Amino acid sequence: MISNDLAITSDLVASHGLKPDEYQRILDLIGREPSFTELGIFSAMWNEHCSYKSSKKWLRTLPTTGPQVIQGPGENAGVVDIGDGDVVVFKMESHNHPSYIEPYQGAATGVGGILRDVFTMGARPIAAMNALRFGAPDHPKTKHLVSGVVAGVGGYGNAFGVPTVGGEVNFDARYNGNCLVNAFAAGLAKSDGIFLSEAKGVGLPVVYLGAKTGRDGVGGATMASAEFDEKIEEKRPTVQVGDPFTEKCLLEACLELMASGAVIAIQDMGAAGLTCSAVEMGAKGDLGIELDLDKVPVREDAMSAYEMMLSESQERMLMVLKPEKEAEAEAIFVKWGLDFAIVGKTTDDLRFRVLHQGVEVANLPIKDLGDQAPEYDRPHVEPKKPAPLAANDIPQADIADALLKLLNSPDMSSRRWVYEQYDTLIQGNSLQRPGGDAGVVRVEGHASKALAFSSDVTPRYCEADPFEGGKQAVAECWRNITATGALPLASTDNLNFGNPEKPEIMGQLVSAIKGIGEACRALDFPIVSGNVSLYNETNGQAILPTPTIGGVGLLKDWDRMARIAFSGENQPILLVGAPQQWGTHLGQSVYLRDIHGRNDGPPPPVDLEAELKVGIFVRGLIERGVAKSVHDLSDGGLAVGLAEMAMASGIGATVPGLADIDPIPVFFGEDQNRYLVALDLDAQGSEFEALLREAEAAGIFAPWIGTTGGTDLKLGQARAVPVADLVNAHESWFPAFMEG
Repeated sequence: MISNDLAITSDLVASHGLKPDEYQRILDLIGREPSFTELGIFSAMWNEHCSYKSSKKWLRTLPTTGPQVIQGPGENAGVVDIGDGDVVVFKMESHNHPSYIEPYQGAATGVGGILRDVFTMGARPIAAMNALRFGAPDHPKTKHLVSGVVAGVGGYGNAFGVPTVGGEVNFDARYNGNCLVNAFAAGLAKSDGIFLSEAKGVGLPVVYLGAKTGRDGVGGATMASAEFDEKIEEKRPTVQVGDPFTEKCLLEACLELMASGAVIAIQDMGAAGLTCSAVEMGAKGDLGIELDLDKVPVREDAMSAYEMMLSESQERMLMVLKPEKEAEAEAIFVKWGLDFAIVGKTTDDLRFRVLHQGVEVANLPIKDLGDQAPEYDRPHVEPKKPAPLAANDIPQADIADALLKLLNSPDMSSRRWVYEQYDTLIQGNSLQRPGGDAGVVRVEGHASKALAFSSDVTPRYCEADPFEGGKQAVAECWRNITATGALPLASTDNLNFGNPEKPEIMGQLVSAIKGIGEACRALDFPIVSGNVSLYNETNGQAILPTPTIGGVGLLKDWDRMARIAFSGENQPILLVGAPQQWGTHLGQSVYLRDIHGRNDGPPPPVDLEAELKVGIFVRGLIERGVAKSVHDLSDGGLAVGLAEMAMASGIGATVPGLADIDPIPVFFGEDQNRYLVALDLDAQGSEFEALLREAEAAGIFAPWIGTTGGTDLKLGQARAVPVADLVNAHESWFPAFMEG
């Protein structure tokens, strides 16, 4: 057992991630030297992962409200109204450091943690997504990480019983020493059945729920707030161990308990475990909390107060209970085979008191632990914008060969190997499997209502220009949801960056948040929850700036939903929304990177006014039933977009291109606010002509560019490529990589 009387030295303080001035702040606040347990409590509450001390100033600038928003940031998850007394509850957060150290359990407990965030609010989880970033395919650790992370995501989500409906997988050498695992979950609840974490009432029982406490994950939040170095393997004990079957029981027990009327406040024991959950509940309610650790269910002998307070054992909750409901509540948890223990009480003294073996091991001001953590306005430098590509700097390649190479590349190949390890259909409500623009799930109890989910960011854009990259991440998420016919409602962010103490990294974070905020305001797509993950560096090498955006949209009639696949032959294809009739922008494109080995030029700019206008127009076409095949354009531009629609359907297309215009930017430019739309109309008919006039009157470019049909994809003057060859190229890279 670790003694609470351990001498507090400067080395011990530093090992807890506290700077000398932060430790001095602790001394000033409490007027004495902290005990060892108190030092651990402060380190847990004041680390970057829990306190957002480097990002709070900038997060406050994001739009977080709207007529549909019921609960914004500050709770376990955001809550958005979807009508008929229903709400969707959702959030995305990171489990990056644990997943690099121990990929299976790191990813699995990331999924478990985000699911708890959702059902802690009173919602039953209905969908999950994940955004994964790994190092270069030829790095010796990449295959091991991919295998472990994917198995962990699937192993937990499949056993728990939630469909994984979408996500992302990318490879880049900048993630060699620090992979990213961002987990998203969404659930459904009634608008009058939302549960919050704010404790209310004095002298009420504080109840421990769920699994027993062990030594796994001790110090996990502090570890997640530091860079990696060559001693990374020593951090393995800080990774939690998950049990999805226990979590499934915890879900059912919590929802049953909530329906009983026993719950006053409830909080997931996530990062920093018992410490963070107790402090947050008390501080939010302007109450004190007293805990007696002798009453905490444990699964290991001789655990110290320090270990119990900082353990991040999974599948645990903390609750403030109505006293008269104690017996009923305990019976529910006993029925589900889970621990139920009264471990403390609320007080009126704003103190956080912890007792262990009859001794007071901590007595701290609870508000100073919670909402009075340090906040920094860190120095930052404005990122330099890359020089534009010269007008005559368009490297050439055979279009058919380039398309096949892109489809067979690490970043652009099919993710079937990944998503087929996930249960995408469990619960029986999934309307689209992964591989399209967004996952779509029916809302149970409604004949026609569905929700669409997407997760997006283009890290290479964010490094070249974090402001435009932040805008683009929001716009692409909004566009992917729109492409199904859904109305985008709200978003969640997962901001993954390097060391914020470096002004250039902090500059990336600030600029990206500014871009995200501008896009969310313009597109009426508020941020209602999220997570910041900083210090994603190993030996001084930072990851690419990766501000992942997850979004939710509402389909009023899923029978009118659009899909990525061409729905028939001889359908006219429109390129809707191009700033010009075709593509122009090659800067930071996958064509330049993967065909010519270049990472230069600015990313494509995002015209937010055009984005909104074009999205409304496309959504109108879907709602009217004239567009059943819709696909947003992003990585790889027009050529890859057409190939993806052809591969999803088995139907080819002929797209003549434009005479006397270089076909490379036309087919591989990554201009934004564009959709491919195949119309269920006769190209020679009056309705088609009327639609083109309608687009022109609305100021939207929507030229006819080609026609579906046949078994080949024919782009301009390039040779025709059989759809079967596209499929073979697209589907073969990932299995070959993992088996090779």
